[in-house]
Amino acid sequence: MVPVWNVAVMANHFDIIVIGAGIAGASVAAHLAEHRTVAILDMEDRAGYHTTSRSAASFEPNYGPKPILALTRASRDFFMAPPEGFTDAALFTKRGSLVLEAEGQEQEAQNFLAKAVDIEERSEAEIRAMIPVLRKGYAKRGFLEAGTGALDVDLLHRGYLRLFKQRGGVLTLQAAATKVTKMGDNWQIETSQGEFTAKLIVNAAGAWGDQVAMLAGVKAVGLIPKRRSIGVISVQDYDVMKWPFMVDCAESWYAVPQSGKLLVSSADATPVEPHDAYADDEAIAIGIDRLMQATTIDVQRLEHSWGGLRTFSQDGAPVVGFDPSTDGFFWLVGQGGYGIQSSPALSRAAAAMVLGEALPEDVIAAGLDINDIHPNRLR
Repeated sequence: MVPVWNVAVMANHFDIIVIGAGIAGASVAAHLAEHRTVAILDMEDRAGYHTTSRSAASFEPNYGPKPILALTRASRDFFMAPPEGFTDAALFTKRGSLVLEAEGQEQEAQNFLAKAVDIEERSEAEIRAMIPVLRKGYAKRGFLEAGTGALDVDLLHRGYLRLFKQRGGVLTLQAAATKVTKMGDNWQIETSQGEFTAKLIVNAAGAWGDQVAMLAGVKAVGLIPKRRSIGVISVQDYDVMKWPFMVDCAESWYAVPQSGKLLVSSADATPVEPHDAYADDEAIAIGIDRLMQATTIDVQRLEHSWGGLRTFSQDGAPVVGFDPSTDGFFWLVGQGGYGIQSSPALSRAAAAMVLGEALPEDVIAAGLDINDIHPNRLR
């Protein structure tokens, strides 16, 4: 239920409190702050510490479940031409993506083709011309997505936080919620930085989303944080920045050119408890082994590695909307590994839902069905 709004009348009292300062919380708060008094509370000493700052994000409009496909495609225009003043550099750098059909991946290839748009099939010879280190016979064919590219996560995140503050929003760090209580029409949130009250809570706490809900007496939706491990390697004698992003149809490994290096992963998705994630050595080793099976690259040294959390709902789609059993509690969690590429459209859609407005027309036109993301589906 959308609450009746009022103007803040006391210190630390707001119309809306967003819990979580990652890309989900920062982006929706920036939109909401144009219309309401808004605060963001985050438990860490810097915004976006756990997932956003560890994301090597790409714009991949054929990557993800149905709602994410719609939200990502509706985010394209924002990435290509962000609003004036949002950022002082490009958010998007063009770099194609090549999906490889390795032996035995015929079904995975069919599944990919069933939902993909704007792709071009490439022969083995054409694939190996693009990636000269690819072993002969590894992939019978590939699928090139020419319109994909790298996203500057830091610029995107800072842009939303800047916009939020310009619109009067208040960001408070090191403010983990310790107690959340419904007091009449308001929520009362106790933190180490003091007490905050608001008409409405937006739960954008990522991997900690269920914990925040239960702290507020709201039934959990069954979020599943999953660890992803990334390794960084150098490749001698080749300019990897000329290569596309490459992944096999089964998504058992991928490699991303970045800053003259290759980011390599086994695409691991190990369920874990919410925590300060670190790279899993075995997952990194598996990713590098699969890379060496697919290519002639001989990895002798791992230059760097890191781990991050990607949080999923039970059906893999985001959870966005007012809780059906608790007034004034709004879910914005479960974006999985797609939170960056979908954030411009998802934040606008979520803000509209919070304010009781219609979904943006372009988001609907891109194919989003609100029933596919609403928490009602998980109750």
